[in-house]
Amino acid sequence: MKEYKLEAVVHVYELAELSEEDKQLVEAAKQATKGSYAPYSKFLVGAAARLESGSIVLGANQENAAYPSGLCAERTALFAAGAQHPDQPVVALAIAARKGRSFLAKPISPCGACRQVISGVEERYGVPIRILLYGTEGVLVSEGIKPLLPLSFVDEDMR
Repeated sequence: MKEYKLEAVVHVYELAELSEEDKQLVEAAKQATKGSYAPYSKFLVGAAARLESGSIVLGANQENAAYPSGLCAERTALFAAGAQHPDQPVVALAIAARKGRSFLAKPISPCGACRQVISGVEERYGVPIRILLYGTEGVLVSEGIKPLLPLSFVDEDMR
């Protein structure tokens, strides 16, 4: 029998410690929550994807009465970026969530499906995506999806 020990390194920052570029992206994710359509869960999530060019593409979660036909904010932003800017790698992704008017104290992490999509976008462009998870108590930062999705399944696995 073999054993693999997996370690994940994720940094925790105060918002004020982030670069101006990262603060701008987090603020865009917070603003993106205004585009959320969540009449059932009342859980408003916004995502902001920064492209290599510096452009920012927003996404927000969208619910539907025919649950689970909705889509998470992260995938909304990443798919919009890929469709509108197919030649531009995503270099950073910020995510923020709130209930009502209050942002969550602890950051939320992308669901499994979103982690898989982030992995695919990284593989598509060959660029790791800096992931910023906003909470009022701090911002978790991962340098790429691997710490959040160890032993990932990628296109290469199907060849």
